[in-house]
Amino acid sequence: MEIKSELLYYAKLVKERGLVVGPGGNISVRWQKVMYVTPSGLAFDELSEEDLVGVAIESGEIIEGQRRPTSEVLMHLFCYRLREDVGAVVHTHPPFVISAISSGVILRPMFPDFVVYLGHQVPNIGYVTPTTAELAEAVQGAIGKHNAVTMVNHGALTVGTNLKEAYYRTEVLEEGAKIQLWGQLVGNPRFIDEKESQQILNLGSEKYRQELLRAMRA
Repeated sequence: MEIKSELLYYAKLVKERGLVVGPGGNISVRWQKVMYVTPSGLAFDELSEEDLVGVAIESGEIIEGQRRPTSEVLMHLFCYRLREDVGAVVHTHPPFVISAISSGVILRPMFPDFVVYLGHQVPNIGYVTPTTAELAEAVQGAIGKHNAVTMVNHGALTVGTNLKEAYYRTEVLEEGAKIQLWGQLVGNPRFIDEKESQQILNLGSEKYRQELLRAMRA
């Protein structure tokens, strides 16, 4: 199935880019009324299509696969149930993002792509025990009007209409954290303010780029 192959492609890309370590993180994609999600306990670069787990979005019932789904399965299900436009969810442990948000740094835009893919502000959730319903509910509360959320001492979650869009948002978020931390290390960073963010979003070229990304597949 093409959708499974695409999921494996982005899982391996996440691992290659250092956005997870070992068996950490989880990725899923919507296919009609089912989500295919990575399993618990396997590193992304070890996965095959047979390892992916099909879970009914409405009921949470496992309908395909022999492995256990990720222990963060509720977090993924809640995103799909809340927003019909979400076609993929990427949860990672990006080192620069975790370093920043767990040290009291509020991530703010310093370059246009941050605004285009993430908006002017990314909500941040205080520490909640991983894999719990409490965390899934906290993410659900934050992701309703945003396409990314960060979690103190844990990581980040991004959504998109497809896997490419969700993945790119993770990559841009990590790059934003890296640039901001470097900027604060060497001087006094200039951030893009709300008015400037709106001007960027109103650019015809940026709207075109967003639409193109939504339509593209790997």
